[in-house]
Amino acid sequence: MKTNFIHDNFLLENKYAEELYHNFSKNQPIIDYHNHLSPALIADNHVFGNITEAWINGDHYKWRAMRTLGVNENFITGDAAAKDKFLQWGKTVPYTLRNPLFHWTHLELARYFDIYDLLNENTAEKIYAEASEKISSPEYSTQNLLRKMNAELVCTTEDPVDSLEHHKKIAASDFNIKVSTAFRPDKAILIENEGYNEYVNTLAEAAGIEINTYADLCEALTKRISYFNDNGCRLSDHGLDQIFSAEFTENEISAIFRKRRDGDQISGEEALKFQSAILIFLAESYHSFDWVQQFHLGALRNNNARMHRILGPDTGWDSIGDLSQARQLSAFLNRLDSNDKLTKTIIYNLNPADNEVFATMIGNFNDGSVKGKVQFGSGWWFLDQKDGMTKQMNALSNMGLLSCFIGMLTDSRSFLSFPRHEYFRRVLCNLLGDEIQRGELPNDMEWIGKIVSDISYHNAKEYFNF
Repeated sequence: MKTNFIHDNFLLENKYAEELYHNFSKNQPIIDYHNHLSPALIADNHVFGNITEAWINGDHYKWRAMRTLGVNENFITGDAAAKDKFLQWGKTVPYTLRNPLFHWTHLELARYFDIYDLLNENTAEKIYAEASEKISSPEYSTQNLLRKMNAELVCTTEDPVDSLEHHKKIAASDFNIKVSTAFRPDKAILIENEGYNEYVNTLAEAAGIEINTYADLCEALTKRISYFNDNGCRLSDHGLDQIFSAEFTENEISAIFRKRRDGDQISGEEALKFQSAILIFLAESYHSFDWVQQFHLGALRNNNARMHRILGPDTGWDSIGDLSQARQLSAFLNRLDSNDKLTKTIIYNLNPADNEVFATMIGNFNDGSVKGKVQFGSGWWFLDQKDGMTKQMNALSNMGLLSCFIGMLTDSRSFLSFPRHEYFRRVLCNLLGDEIQRGELPNDMEWIGKIVSDISYHNAKEYFNF
């Protein structure tokens, strides 16, 4: 059966939405300013062996759906054959009805492979053969997959200890899509983590200094920020459950770090003070380098201890957290702003209950110095679907300026995830087109079309200034 819903006007419910999408959004280049793609695969212009390798391996969205349907783990993260894993995914897809996976799956089959069949138990073998034949050809190499989606820039995410060797290789090549990175130092912040001292030793080696004191740690991080900056990095990223903003003194932080380096246990209060101090230090450093800082807040990670022990992190055992965000986030941003050290900032929430909190928080620190200096980031993770995107844009519209929004990103490990930009753009155009039809917005296609073009592309291009 053909996917008759993946057509030119998919998700576009009236003529105004259609005009906005086709004339002002569809053909805009993609700036994917936050993802988890492998720079090694880009640098090597990797060609995948089959569709499972490119599309299912590493995708915990799909894994969660398969587990829910009762698919054995051997066909998910186990050692079952690639084809058998795909057949199990094909069996699962019809049951993802109303989950964004259903839309994404068929958009990706259509946009990358020109396959418009519904993926199900009956079509899986045929689609596996056709998609695998295509993706195992040089035409579907990682670099060509990015070209196919009209990507202008992609920004991966690396730890401070990364050598950036693959980014250097890409920069020295003739690849015409800019590939940058985001500096993600969470492992240096989360002092209570098991293996923290081992990580600090690795950081010391990367920075070329010994780290015995808190001052040494700050020096090492500064060296790595400078190194990343020299290699084209202009962003940082943090994945935290919430912002840390406790009061502290420098003497306290030095003592806490020394205690941890000596192998002693630290209290929860000591950890909070340390994390608050180093986060402020990092944010002030980003300001000095004129970087953009990103904070992904609100995930409750690794809930299933048994499966985390077996499979490790990022394998599908995370959920939305109900953490208190407003007070500490406000204190953190206010401290930076009071010292004139608040750089451009994007905050993403994972709990939709915080939409209005974040939408109003950004207005507290947009001071007229830069258009959209502090951004309420797009729907993320569990919220990067039609309902989540719409709620995020509604909150931003009601309490801020949607017109200044820097739009969508994939936040994905998959080279086949870029139709999410199309999905977002269609949702955006339908939202505005519906209000034109109802008379809530004027039928001024040139002006509203400009807003759509800005959100789709131009705002991000201006904001990041790569």
